[in-house]
This record gives sequence, C-alpha cells and structure tokens, in this order.
Amino acid sequence: MAAIKVYVVDDSAVVRQTVAHLLAGLSDIELIGAAPNPLIAIDAMKKNRPDVLLLDIEMPGMDGLTFLRQVMSSDPIPTVICSTLGTEGSRVALDALAIGAVAVLAKPRLGLKQHLEDSRQELIQTLRAAARSRPRARTTATAQANVGSSAGTTATATTTSRPSPVSAAAGAPRVHALAVNKPVVIGSSTGGTQALELVLSCLPADAPGIAITQHMPEKFTAMYAARLDGLCAMNVREARDGDRLERGVALIAPGGRHMQLRKAAGQYFVTVLDGPPVNRHKPSVDVLFRSTADCAGANALAIIMTGMGDDGARGMKTMHDTGARTIAQNEETCVVFGMPKEAIKLQAVDDILPLEAIARAILQFDARA
Repeated sequence: MAAIKVYVVDDSAVVRQTVAHLLAGLSDIELIGAAPNPLIAIDAMKKNRPDVLLLDIEMPGMDGLTFLRQVMSSDPIPTVICSTLGTEGSRVALDALAIGAVAVLAKPRLGLKQHLEDSRQELIQTLRAAARSRPRARTTATAQANVGSSAGTTATATTTSRPSPVSAAAGAPRVHALAVNKPVVIGSSTGGTQALELVLSCLPADAPGIAITQHMPEKFTAMYAARLDGLCAMNVREARDGDRLERGVALIAPGGRHMQLRKAAGQYFVTVLDGPPVNRHKPSVDVLFRSTADCAGANALAIIMTGMGDDGARGMKTMHDTGARTIAQNEETCVVFGMPKEAIKLQAVDDILPLEAIARAILQFDARA
C-alpha cells in the first residue's frame, strides 16, 4: 500500500520542521513538502497532489480559509487544521470545519515544539484517519431531512437551502421547560461537527432532549454550541454540571471534560466531570453511553456517527444489551466510517441509517409509547 502523502502549509518554521521530524521514518506516511503560505503551496500541490493537507489558518499572503475554500471547491483534499484555538482562533476553526476540513488540532502560542512532540500520536492518528475520509465541500444547497414538528410527518431526503439562523429559530416557539422521559444520546468525532449540524437543524423546537459527546478540543465546544444554537430551532448549549435534560434542548459535552447522564426524582440530568481520557478521548462517547445504559436502560436512544477509532462502540453495546434503541450512521454518509463500523462489528446496532434519516428516526422514537 502506498504511503499517505502529506503536505504542510504553516508560516511557522518550527511547525514545519517539527512535523517533518515527527513523521520521519514512518512507513505509511510521507511528508512530500511544506510551505510557509498557500501561494507557494498551490504550485507545489499541482505537481504532486497530497492525500492529506495539514493547514494553518493565519498566514501572510493568503489566509488558510481562503485557501481551503479553493481546495474544497476545485479538488477536495482531506484537510486537518492545526491552529491556535483562542476565542478568535476557535471561531475561524469552526468556519474551516463548515467549509469542509475534517479535523482540528490545537496548538499553543508558547511551547509549540514540545506540544507537537507530546501530541505525536494524536497527529499521526489524525493524519491516517483523514487519509481514509471523504471530504465534502459545503455549498448553499445542503441535503436535509424534511421532518415536521410532529413525529407523524412523512420525511423524505431532499435538497434544499440551509435555513438562515432567523428562520430556523423563528419557525416555532422554543420549548425548554419540560423534562424528558426518553433521553437521546449522540456520539461523534471526525466529521461530526457537520453531521450534528445537519441533524439538529432538521429537528423542531419541541424535539426530545439530546445529550451529545463530540470529540473537540477544550474551549472549542462553547463556541460550537453557540453556532448551532443560532442555526437550530432547538436550544443548543455547552453542558454545565447539573443541567437537566429538557425537551427542546441539546447539551454538548465540554471539551476536556467527560459528561454522564444520571436520573434523580424521575428526571434526567448531566454530570460534567474531570478524569483521565477514555479511549484516548476526553470527553468520551463511551462514558456518556455507559452512564445512559445505567440510568435509562430501554428508555433511551443512542446514535453513533462519523468518527475515527472505536470510542462509543462498547458503550453502545452496553446500551443495546439493556434494551435501548441503537442507530449507526451508514458508511456512505460518514466522513470517517470508524466508530459506527466498530459498533456494528460488536452487534450493538439495531439500524444503520444515512445521515439524512437520523432526525426523522429521533422523532419516531419520541412518538412511540
């Protein structure tokens, strides 16, 4: 099998040199070049097309977002963003994911070389996963499930313009005071930011409460949740310890913290806690799924979506064995068919659905007695 060809575009000489050092000697990854800005990279990539692009955002001459738009519109290449994720950096990284980047790696402003060396395994795993991904450029026409506010509405996959933040939020009054008795939990990773956006933006304001673990860097999830909140009829926010799971609310596990579901006085709440990574991740999908199996049993719905690795597969198996309904996103619509594939291999999945059908499945589950 041919080695994965990687090209680095970053104005930091430290990054370019350190990445070259970290990838040296690998039999399955070849660094074919590096450039300090996209203008130099464009010509080099025409002569030798990379399999994966490792891209910074803030660079002279042409910024990374402009370059990424060009790449995704002409010849989509799996792209991993390596950027400083402060407040503005996180916002721009979210824009990159919306354009079509498959993953984001955080880098600090200080101690950069040591950080990259300490994160070598994460970098290598991310590049390998990106090479197996199927990047999809975002356009104004996005496939969306045609779901109604009632679960009895017939749903079919259609192609339509993405609703504006105003129309999505104004389509129905927001509901946020009713506790749920049938929780929905979702786990995703690489490609999950786009997948979650499509699913949540298709749900009405009175949809069942949803707890979500999406693999994300620390300080990234609050801004991501705020972005979704502006696009969706549901309320979407970063989870806080003790938040109640309510109808019309989607809670996203904070980056760098695990999230569990618990039941008290007949209602469901989330617990946000620290602890070691599970399956190399914090937050971990397995942590959320296993806690849901313990407190909700057959009353819950678990959905595992696009992502590399196997986080969530064993937790979903536990939920399946307790009688919960379980759904995996299908291979054709996954950016990386890793986590769903592992759950399917464990026989933990009731149904395998395309991304466009998942919102409808949530409403159908909610409508059942």
